[in-house]
Amino acid sequence: MLCWMRVIMIILLLFWLMQWIHYISVYPDQDLHQQRTQVLQELVHRTMEQTVGSWEAMLLTALQQWLFWAIAGALVLLLALCWWLKKRICEVDSSRDSESEESEEENPAEMNMIWIFSRRFQLSVPKLASRRRVVQELLSDLLQVCHSLFSDSFFPVLEPVIGVGSACEGWSPHKEEDVIYCMFVPLKPPPGHVFHLEPDTVGEMPQTSMRIRVEQVCTCTGKQPDQNKLCFLHHSEQELKRNQVTSLLHTLCTGPYLDGEKIALWFQTFVISAWSVVPQSRHYSMKVLPSCRSCKMKLMKDSGRSLFVETVFSVQQGDSDIFLSSQPTEAQLPPSTTWLESYAVAEAKFFRQVAMQAPPHSCHLKCLRLCARLLEGSGISVYALKTTVMHLLTLIPLSEWQHKYLLMRVDDTMHYLRCCLEEKRLKHFFFGNEDMPEEISLPPDFQEAQPLNLFQHLAQDPAAQTEALKEFDELQYHLYFGF
Repeated sequence: MLCWMRVIMIILLLFWLMQWIHYISVYPDQDLHQQRTQVLQELVHRTMEQTVGSWEAMLLTALQQWLFWAIAGALVLLLALCWWLKKRICEVDSSRDSESEESEEENPAEMNMIWIFSRRFQLSVPKLASRRRVVQELLSDLLQVCHSLFSDSFFPVLEPVIGVGSACEGWSPHKEEDVIYCMFVPLKPPPGHVFHLEPDTVGEMPQTSMRIRVEQVCTCTGKQPDQNKLCFLHHSEQELKRNQVTSLLHTLCTGPYLDGEKIALWFQTFVISAWSVVPQSRHYSMKVLPSCRSCKMKLMKDSGRSLFVETVFSVQQGDSDIFLSSQPTEAQLPPSTTWLESYAVAEAKFFRQVAMQAPPHSCHLKCLRLCARLLEGSGISVYALKTTVMHLLTLIPLSEWQHKYLLMRVDDTMHYLRCCLEEKRLKHFFFGNEDMPEEISLPPDFQEAQPLNLFQHLAQDPAAQTEALKEFDELQYHLYFGF
């Protein structure tokens, strides 16, 4: 507003000057003209000084206002930056507190060692669970096809698969590309047949072994007799042949006993013929690998990534978590009609229970994987290590298996193993164990049985024990002083 008023004043002044010049031209008096000219010049000079002074004042005022608002804006930005930094620091502190409520108590040196172990031994295997689901879905689809093909036959009934072994427990000791996903397929007898478990007296096996005797039973009587099915006991052999009815005894048995090799060959042949039917055939190519007692498959993607799957056939002992397995041991191959007692299902169930009850980010699986990598090449088996950790999981409260206690639990594991080597005795977890979780279902004689000694071979061979202790001490030295 002030600026516009000054512009109007300048316009009025110019108008007055024009009138003055006209008056001079009309009344040309020289003296008067000179006086008026002098007055006019003074007036113009003063007017210009006032105008320039007003503009300088206006510019100075504007500059002062600009500096004020610039300084105020800078202060506001500085305050905003301080507030943002404070907020970020609070967020970092809260995230650290959520990961561990006692993070202040953690030893930086121990955390650094845990980081070194994790990087060197690749303790985290996040892809195990997702790949296990892929394998389970594949076998479920194959079993559905199997049921539709053999529903009217007398082949064994294949029950839903059960994931067993270290990969299904979440801690495989192998590298990612070498992991084998092992699945148990429980077998049930077909209609007109029953299974009887008999102790194996043919050979001497260090592991409990049995044979599965197949017996035919009458299907004519019962609560709901099937009139369309022929009875193996009450129909003639000619009638059975005419209707192409073949008993399990004549297909997958050797004598009266279920044959593991024949079952494996039958299932391998089925998988090859049925592969194109399952949805996974669109994403993977499949190759059946040589195996006499199980079905081993290699699944390959176009990207070159591979999955190794092993299907093991099993028969449940009553209603317990103990099964008879067709899979032989690495040390000895028993006869094809000999089935070995397996605790794999009970072990997998035990680790599932621990995962449900343990605190978040529990270190028990990393402890297993780390110790397994440390013990590579030694005389101590992975199964002995797993048995040791299972004992410790029942002795040490699960609250003490948080991630920050990893090195302490590794030390406990190695110390426990060292004592067992000295005593030449490591108790089997499922025999005579008073600390057995209630969720694990065992046969009645397991609780009353004398604990099996997994280090019995050391008790019988003092030289082997001396060598085992020497190797173990060297491993411990590398563990504590090799980093």
